[in-house]
Amino acid sequence: MADMEVRNTNELLQIRRDKLAELQAAGKDPFVITKYDVTHHSSDIKDNFDGLEGKEVSVAGRMMSKRVMGKASFCHVQDLKGMIQCYVARDAIGEEAYKDFKKMDIGDIIGVKGTVFRTKTGETSVHASELVLLSKSLQILPEKFHGLTNTDLRYRQRYVDLIMNPEVKDTFIKRSRIISTIRRYLDSQGFIEVETPMLVSNAGGAAARPFETHFNALDENFKLRISLELYLKRLIVGGLERVYEIGRVFRNEGLDTRHNPEFTLMELYQAYTDYHGMMDLTENLYRTVAQEVLGTTKIVYNGIEMDLGKPFARMTMVEAVKQYAGVDFDQIHSLEEARAAAKEHHVEYEERHKKGDILNLFFEEFCEEHMIQPTFIMDHPTDISPLTKMKPSNPEYVERFEFFMNGWEMANAYSELNDPIDQRHRFALQEEQFAAGDEEANHTDEDFLNALEIGMPPTGGIGFGIDRMCMLLTDSAAIRDVLLFPTMKSLAVGDAEK
Repeated sequence: MADMEVRNTNELLQIRRDKLAELQAAGKDPFVITKYDVTHHSSDIKDNFDGLEGKEVSVAGRMMSKRVMGKASFCHVQDLKGMIQCYVARDAIGEEAYKDFKKMDIGDIIGVKGTVFRTKTGETSVHASELVLLSKSLQILPEKFHGLTNTDLRYRQRYVDLIMNPEVKDTFIKRSRIISTIRRYLDSQGFIEVETPMLVSNAGGAAARPFETHFNALDENFKLRISLELYLKRLIVGGLERVYEIGRVFRNEGLDTRHNPEFTLMELYQAYTDYHGMMDLTENLYRTVAQEVLGTTKIVYNGIEMDLGKPFARMTMVEAVKQYAGVDFDQIHSLEEARAAAKEHHVEYEERHKKGDILNLFFEEFCEEHMIQPTFIMDHPTDISPLTKMKPSNPEYVERFEFFMNGWEMANAYSELNDPIDQRHRFALQEEQFAAGDEEANHTDEDFLNALEIGMPPTGGIGFGIDRMCMLLTDSAAIRDVLLFPTMKSLAVGDAEK
């Protein structure tokens, strides 16, 4: 049965190539056409029918259906904004053009010029006076009623996915609008957008394993950046005061529904403010994006409503662990006591973990899943925050927050550490952790320390995961659904044809 399907498919593919050869032999090669003047898109015509009825328009797109009925036929053309029906009559476009039309295939790209009207069934349509084949499709689109449903194939052939599944195209249009709205908002707040290196000698600013490569011209090893932080802070030192960057970062880690090895990160830094200022900015930014892109501050993800219009909840990590795990770390004063609490609550830790690490493990185990509504978790342990200012009232903790929605970490922010002596000490502790087996520990960055010694003002900074934000605002189940071309395992030879 499978062999029969392959043979049938091969025959259909050959027919398309034969049609192209006939067109080329007749001097009608579609691939020599270089442009087509489009005046309207499908939804423009439908939304403005009263003003366009009886007027001439030109549309272009992919033919998704064709119904030939003797001397007159119908087809549907899909463009960026949707689908529109075209009425194609032999007497209107000419006998030769009509014969050519009847030989066209689903998937061909055509241009149609004609007048706007409504059929007897009330469907807005274009009565064609001219129809041009602009590109010949040599492959066969998935059968229209079943569409492209194979998830792996959808990600590998996103171009087909976009053709067959309108909701996919809508997701990526929304993603573009989300990012452009973020830019407009930050620009309106006096931030300037900058670009910093992707190839770096020291990949710092986050706890993650980097990708490594070799630069032949300098005969040096480089890494792909895992964060945007350390270069953006250098710009604060240089006096730019408010900077942001939206760009790809790379982490040599696993693949799952929320992780891809390359993803889009937005980081911003603002001089003369702290993590409370970053909380206010985050609230305003999320509300602005939701309102402009979705038209509401109430979003629904996987059937759960989250309200961005209400003030976001704020609680410390210690408070969260006390509430959801029943353990009060304010009453735990030593590493031994922290380890005893971990053993009692079956929280696994490593020998290198300190008290602050264990508090964070408690939070991850017992609290994250409860952070459904917008929530700021504040005041992380100093042990897990090597680039953050300590709280003056309690040096065990730092002025840091993570923003959570739907049980996911959506952003991470600090009152940035600007004491170069303290920063050098923190880097030294990170080097010790790396030596003890922590492959995600930061390494000492001497040039960054030099920048801090020049002097950095009090600064607030934040990093947003753009992809997770897009997942929430488009109700997408996995990060691959909001990445046009997610990372995929290479196919073995021959698999691509299966």
